[in-house]
Amino acid sequence: MIETARLVLRPPEPRDFDALHAMWSDPDVMRDLGPVKTTAHSRATIARHLGYGPSHGLGFHAVELRENGAVIGFCGLKPGAPDTPISGELEIGWMFARSHWGRGFAREAAAASLDWAWANRDAARVVAITAACNTASRTLMERLGMTRFADFDHPIHAKDSHLRASVAYAIGRP
Repeated sequence: MIETARLVLRPPEPRDFDALHAMWSDPDVMRDLGPVKTTAHSRATIARHLGYGPSHGLGFHAVELRENGAVIGFCGLKPGAPDTPISGELEIGWMFARSHWGRGFAREAAAASLDWAWANRDAARVVAITAACNTASRTLMERLGMTRFADFDHPIHAKDSHLRASVAYAIGRP
């Protein structure tokens, strides 16, 4: 568990499903990330991230507000995706419900996840990827001190998808 002034990041629990699925099935949230998720896809996403715990000591967390326990996002660390420039590296990522955009929650959660990585992992750097069109995530990566190091076509997206052109960023250990 990671705590900040306003947030608690913790492994997802069954009670978080509705809030996470609502975020993943929102077309505005998913516009620059991928297709909206069905109920089955949302359950599989949670299971995959919980699986990173035993195998890698990682995983994205449910992000809740300290003030009321409301789940507002998903943020954390995982192994970098295969067949990308970050394969096997320590990847950070985040996603927040539309109603909580523009309040600094993503930056707060991501900065806390980076602090956790430096304190608990020996990786020389932490990396992130996103679609080139995802200016909000790219801006946050830069605000976190990450620099762009690769442009690539993400193999999970169709050749005609606006999400195929992707970028990779990294931040070195302080």
